Amino acid sequence: MRDVTTAQPLDVQPTPLALLLLGREADPRSERGVECPGDLPSPSDPDLVARARAAKERLGDRVFVLGHHYQRDEVIQFADVTGDSFKLARDAAARPEAEYIVFCGVHFMAESADILTTDAQAVVLPDLAAGCSMADMATAEQVAECWDGLTDAGIADQVVPVSYMNSSADIKAFTGRHGGTICTSSNAKRALEWAFEQGEKILFLPDQHLGRNTAVRDMGMSLEDCVVYNPHKPNGGLTAEQLRDAKMILWRGHCSVHGRFSVESVEDVRARIPGVNVLVHPECKHEVVAAADYVGSTEYIIKALEAAPRGSKWAIGTELNLVRRLANRFAAEGKEIVFLDKTVCFCSTMNRIDLPHLVWTLESLADGKLVNRIEVDPETEKFAKLALERMLALP
Repeated sequence: MRDVTTAQPLDVQPTPLALLLLGREADPRSERGVECPGDLPSPSDPDLVARARAAKERLGDRVFVLGHHYQRDEVIQFADVTGDSFKLARDAAARPEAEYIVFCGVHFMAESADILTTDAQAVVLPDLAAGCSMADMATAEQVAECWDGLTDAGIADQVVPVSYMNSSADIKAFTGRHGGTICTSSNAKRALEWAFEQGEKILFLPDQHLGRNTAVRDMGMSLEDCVVYNPHKPNGGLTAEQLRDAKMILWRGHCSVHGRFSVESVEDVRARIPGVNVLVHPECKHEVVAAADYVGSTEYIIKALEAAPRGSKWAIGTELNLVRRLANRFAAEGKEIVFLDKTVCFCSTMNRIDLPHLVWTLESLADGKLVNRIEVDPETEKFAKLALERMLALP
């Protein structure tokens, strides 16, 4: 038997992915960004809250802090406004007097804020490693190759791209260049209706589940009307005939949080909590959406719980930070609100924005040091803004 007391330590080297997830490395091919410069304060510093408050007071109206619904409570407490990604980008654009826009969210959100704000404003992301796995699933090179395939199949002139707000600036710019529009989870149906007025088919990027749920659940299409384009397979894994027959060409992307919920989760919570209402986000899988009682965007979820009767029971299929916050908020009204899955699942990239990063950011800005600025190049901004403006023009 091997003597474990004298065994040499294993020479195990962490993989690049492990280092990236630990925040110790960067992936230059991904929107997850680069390593944050400077020394962060210790998470155990008892003065973090006071330091954040003091730095924010020093900056005054020069700073405007945005907090996405999925952020930690320790960060949300310092947000001037909270909301989903598009609401926050619009809120930033409505504050032209703010010199600094500190976006407590992820990279694509900060890009959208930079696109919609003035050149005189600086959009700052407290941790440049806060990316979005869904947005990373569609790169500019992959989408350009897909479009070449649609051209070869003879259908590109019939296809209108519709890109979810949860996409990089490059993908938004592609959408703008090719006559398409952006959508949110709130207005996806209207965006698809508009797109079908412009062409016969839609290329939906990058979340297949929102595209499928909107087409089938909200617009009465069939699952057979939808095909999935896999960028990791030749021609997306589809034949020219499949592309020509499809109405919805769905990019093979998904949200790592919402994709975890299953029909088994729904059945389990119904068994454990009689009379529970199941409310899920449309980024969930189609079978989960079909099994739920209610489906809607983050803002819809919040409003539904605000309007819910006292004593009602709810299982929510969205990010855990928000679910916990809503459970605490409505507990006094006797509303029982639980996370749909028994397995705890935060959005790991959203959670990269923590109090030490926010303190470091605010103190740096207060000291006159601009850090972690997110800038979209003018050409990309031009076409991405065009796609966003098409969405804003939707009735």
